[in-house]
Formats: sequence, structure tokens, C-alpha cells
Amino acid sequence: MSEPSRAATDRRWCEKVTLSFSNTGGTAVRSGTVTFGTHIIGALGIDWATIRSTESLPAPIAAGARKSGTWTVCVESWRVPLGMHVETQDVSVEWK
Repeated sequence: MSEPSRAATDRRWCEKVTLSFSNTGGTAVRSGTVTFGTHIIGALGIDWATIRSTESLPAPIAAGARKSGTWTVCVESWRVPLGMHVETQDVSVEWK
């Protein structure tokens, strides 16, 4: 998995996150999940909270293949008052 690429959206409580996955194993990945840890950052840079969300992996991924996926990751709007923003900093993957 590559480092996440993040892009702002028109809503301060959402961002687009793009990841690339490489299957270096000998069999296809048939399914899995991607878990995002989205941090709520205050105007002074203080990290107020981390909200976790889970999405499906862009499967199948053939043995030796590479695949990318882009997700719009959001938290509840009330969690991000004016002057605050979100940053999806943590990503983990469970392959099946």
C-alpha cells in the first residue's frame, strides 16, 4: 500500500483519499477492508479527535498486480466547526 494522497473537498468535514495497493503474493486478493483514521484538527493545529471509518478494498487484485482506489472520507459535519478541518492520517488494510 502506498502513502495516502489527500485532497480537500468543498466540505471542511470531508476529503478525498487515494491509495495504491500492490499484491506481491502468489494468489489474488478477493476482498478486504480499508480503515481510515480521520483526525479533526483545530485552528491552532491541535488534534481534537480521530474518527475511524471502513470501506471495501478495490478487489479483486490479481497476483503481482497493482490497483488504486479513491474514497471520499467524511465525518459528521457538527464535529468540524468553522476554522477546523480534517486530515486522514492513518490507514490500515485487512486482506482476505
